[in-house]
Amino acid sequence: MKKYIINSFLLFMPILIFSQNTFKGMIMDKNNPKDNLGVEGATVHWLNTNVSAITNNKGWFTINYKKEYSKLVISYLGFKTDTITIKSLKPIHHFLTAESDLEEITIKSKRNAVQKSFLSTTNMFTVNSAELLKAACCNLAESFETNPSIDLSFSDALTGTKQIQMLGLTSPYLLITQENIPSVRGASQVFGLTFTPGTWVESIQITKGAGSVVNGFESISGQINAELVKPFTDNRFFLNAYSSINGRLELNTHFNQKISEKWRTGFYIHGNYRGEKFDKNNDNFLDMPLSNQINVMNRWQFTDAEKGWVSFINVRFLNDEKQTGEISFNPDLDKGTTSAWGSEIDTKRFDTSAKVGYVFPEIPFQSIGFQMAYSNHQQDSYFGLNVYDIQHQSVYSNIIFNSIIGDTRNKFKTGLSFTYDQFDELVNTTNYERNENSLGAFFEYAFDNLEDFSLTAGLRIDTHNLLGTFITPRLHLRYVPWEKGVFRASVGRGKRSANIFAENQQLFASARQINIDDVGGNIYGLNPEIAWNYGVSYLQKFNLFDNKGDITFDFYQTKFDNQVIVDWENPQEISFYNLDGKSIANSFQVEVNYALAKNFNLRTAYKYFDISSDYKSGNLQKPIQPKDRFFANLSYETELTEKDAQWRFDVTFNNIGKQRLPDTSSNPLVYQLPVNSEPYQLLNSQITKVFSSKFEVYFGGENLTNVQQNNPILASDDPFGTNFDTTIVYAPIFGRSIYAGLRFKIK
Repeated sequence: MKKYIINSFLLFMPILIFSQNTFKGMIMDKNNPKDNLGVEGATVHWLNTNVSAITNNKGWFTINYKKEYSKLVISYLGFKTDTITIKSLKPIHHFLTAESDLEEITIKSKRNAVQKSFLSTTNMFTVNSAELLKAACCNLAESFETNPSIDLSFSDALTGTKQIQMLGLTSPYLLITQENIPSVRGASQVFGLTFTPGTWVESIQITKGAGSVVNGFESISGQINAELVKPFTDNRFFLNAYSSINGRLELNTHFNQKISEKWRTGFYIHGNYRGEKFDKNNDNFLDMPLSNQINVMNRWQFTDAEKGWVSFINVRFLNDEKQTGEISFNPDLDKGTTSAWGSEIDTKRFDTSAKVGYVFPEIPFQSIGFQMAYSNHQQDSYFGLNVYDIQHQSVYSNIIFNSIIGDTRNKFKTGLSFTYDQFDELVNTTNYERNENSLGAFFEYAFDNLEDFSLTAGLRIDTHNLLGTFITPRLHLRYVPWEKGVFRASVGRGKRSANIFAENQQLFASARQINIDDVGGNIYGLNPEIAWNYGVSYLQKFNLFDNKGDITFDFYQTKFDNQVIVDWENPQEISFYNLDGKSIANSFQVEVNYALAKNFNLRTAYKYFDISSDYKSGNLQKPIQPKDRFFANLSYETELTEKDAQWRFDVTFNNIGKQRLPDTSSNPLVYQLPVNSEPYQLLNSQITKVFSSKFEVYFGGENLTNVQQNNPILASDDPFGTNFDTTIVYAPIFGRSIYAGLRFKIK
């Protein structure tokens, strides 16, 4: 009897298992109930799992089942997605509702110009096109003038090039990408941000602190990603013309063309020109360089939403020429002589990149992407009698796979990356050549409990021919302690090779002698830079007098295990040497955004920096770095009329605290500078008149308080002497600048 029972159990066991581990049903169209036709190809999956099934040609499905599964999600293109509760294993018959049958609901909400994500695990915010239009934004470097998290400074007294800083550290410590492909690095570090026209930028994502491991190991203080305009969403035609009283003229045009339902292409042309000479401070040197730039980009975009494919192909060429120096300098006659001091910086750059991504249509949380980029950057330049040429060829590739572990609360990214860089530099009569290549693998896990906690933990391992084999860990945490409040913390490590000449090429416009303490390292005899970044932030949103606002506190510390110290403390030389001791950058910021009234917004921030390093002469604060900065921006716009017309007003105020200046006490008295600079205030403003959705004009002013640095060029009366120095710039040189422009677009 016992044997019979066992045999019977074994005989029916498959049926029992099948009945317990699967669930069946039929999906139908609500508009054809009488025909009893099933919907073929509908997707069903258990909520928060990757367990899914597709209906057959009769609309039936069979899906794996566990007792903890209770919510079944049913989706089909053109129909409303339903989530139903399963209470028994009895087969179901479910009718889908076509999207056209749904009652139309219109929800209107205005997107903030700067969006701070409440849900992101990282301390990230997005600057969209509305924010970028608050200033002239002629190039990417100038796109941050209304943003308190990024500080702008001038690289030298000659080129007028603006450089950015985050957390008190200059751009080499930031990972700057365009559409997640590293862009401003190596040879383009100083001028690269000026090579992306502002009108090409669709939005900018700024991440403070350690970023993702997906894009590499070089990021230390943060990441900036610029999304460019796209042929599918950009205007069919766009024109921007700009002119300022400092002699700068600019023209931007966009042409976008539909090739087919899945292909579109865009052709973007930027040109700028400055041919007028100014010497407002009467030091016999140009206040702004003579310059011209041609920048052309062609983009191709492929989108097949049905099958899940998207791709971009970019090709771009840039020619940028600058001339600066004494007013009387004539390159044809004076180059290489001491009859007049002058400089020319000619840059040619070619970029091409391709991206392809695939989202699995039946598994929307799973995707794979591939990026490939090549650039050739050639700069030929001289500064008086100093020569600096650099050619940098770079290859970047990255393959990324996204999916989930178990359910959509547990996501991951993993992939491989490869980079190759070839540097060929000429510094006066000395050649510096090196090749760098690295192969890396990364894995980034993200958990979100969908309520109050999320984390992102990343790890990558790279093997680099000069930096060795090393691990880069990154961790981000997010916790919501109460309504509208979010706490974030991050820690991460970065490593990079310092391109000491490309990143500090203002040194050539001085009489400083170059000293490099060769310790046998692989990069100019120096060791790579390694740093840890730690950060915490807290964001609280609030309602005050029925208006919305938010306040953010953040504190970040960057601690270098090794740093290439750039020592400007001897006015007759510049020294590069490895850190021997401590180098720490502390940054604190509190920022408030508040809607004072409808369409009238305030953004204000206070920042405090404490950045010090052990130099050979002792521990010193970083030179030309204010400890205190205060920022405020007011913006107001009138209501849109029926013709989409309105006025927009923006005012931005900056207070820059005193800055420690490099030691010049060994100079003759006439060429000495004070220990600290005096604080100063800057005021920018812009008024925009929008006549319609097609046409608008803008009028603005920069540095309306007309602040000018006295004596920005040391020994300008003796440019070939031993005290000549253009590198100590802590305030604007040109003074007040007024500009005007227009924008015209056809959608």
